[in-house]
Amino acid sequence: MKYIFTLSTVLLLAFQYAAFAQQDTDLNSLRQAPQKESLPVKTPPLIIEEIKVPQSTLDLEIDYWRNWTTFGINVNQASFSDNWKGGGLSSFSIGGLFNHKSEYNKDGKNFHTELVLQYGTLRNKDQLSRKSNDRIFWDNKGGIKLSKSWSFFASLALETQFSAGYAYEMEDGKDTRGALISNFFAPGYITESVGIEFAPDKTFSLRFGTGTARQTFVLDDRIMLDKNKKRFGVDSGKNFRNELAFQLVANLNRDLSKNFNIKSRYAFFANYNELGDASHRLDATLTSQVTRVINVSLSGVLWYDKTIVDGVQLSQALALGVIYKFPR
Repeated sequence: MKYIFTLSTVLLLAFQYAAFAQQDTDLNSLRQAPQKESLPVKTPPLIIEEIKVPQSTLDLEIDYWRNWTTFGINVNQASFSDNWKGGGLSSFSIGGLFNHKSEYNKDGKNFHTELVLQYGTLRNKDQLSRKSNDRIFWDNKGGIKLSKSWSFFASLALETQFSAGYAYEMEDGKDTRGALISNFFAPGYITESVGIEFAPDKTFSLRFGTGTARQTFVLDDRIMLDKNKKRFGVDSGKNFRNELAFQLVANLNRDLSKNFNIKSRYAFFANYNELGDASHRLDATLTSQVTRVINVSLSGVLWYDKTIVDGVQLSQALALGVIYKFPR
């Protein structure tokens, strides 16, 4: 009996131990995961190549030129009947203007050219027609920047007129044409100049032409001689005169307001042999834009040159006309 109880106790303890041992066993450690690379895989080599991606190109070019062109016509007319007692004289005048300007700027180098053509005629009742304006002017200048406002420059300018000019006088109560006093290239001026230019902005410039030469041409021997037996400073029997001089040229072209502009050019010319008697010329024009194509202009010329005439010459004109500018 004693042995039976002991055996039963041992069997009961063994059964409990086996039960507790089964509950604490970790089956995860007994699991076997499948191979991650069950099949052989070959890794390709890494290759880096430069690929050119096509790009669309814009066909753009930088234009270093700027151009302006102006042309216009001015017309003035007045008429009075024969029995008009208020006084007056019937008249008609017409004038034309053409102006072209081009500028080139690149890497501190610049070139400027400007052509001015002006011509006008006037006809009064019982008088012969005569010129009211006549000018050909062509100015060319190249420069190299020395600083923001200063440049070294070299210039070449030409100036003359289109047609003949005459002196007019009354004979037997009639207006008659007298002596020939000017013509195409009689006179004509060609001026070469080198020096320093000051240009603080695009509207103003001042040239100091320390080395300037001017040639005066009188190619028509019919031109009337002055009291010194010369024609525009050229001796009788000759057609050419050369001068070495100092020249000062000031140019202004500025908009005073949206529709109001002033343009002027002053030229001082002093022959090194006659520094005390220099020539001066001032051209100035005030323009008011009434509409896109109609303008009113007041222009004047003040000129002193003893080789032409003693004293100061003055001309002035007020005109209403049609003018077109492009680019607009």
